[in-house]
Amino acid sequence: MTIEDVRRLSPDQMRDQLLQLKKEQFNLRFQAATGQLEKTHRVEVVRRDIARIKTVLGATAPAAPRKEA
Repeated sequence: MTIEDVRRLSPDQMRDQLLQLKKEQFNLRFQAATGQLEKTHRVEVVRRDIARIKTVLGATAPAAPRKEA
């Protein structure tokens, strides 16, 4: 998934994709711990996809109003 693909998604679609990727990440970690992980590169790919989605969600979120001291 490229950054352009992520930017085309709606915020709801991004959240759904993020949830799906986190579940996959959990399963991959579990497979790695039990010695059943075959596609070791997938761990890094999923981690980077999660980071891309979080970056775009953070950038598109409305800024919180600042309190004046």
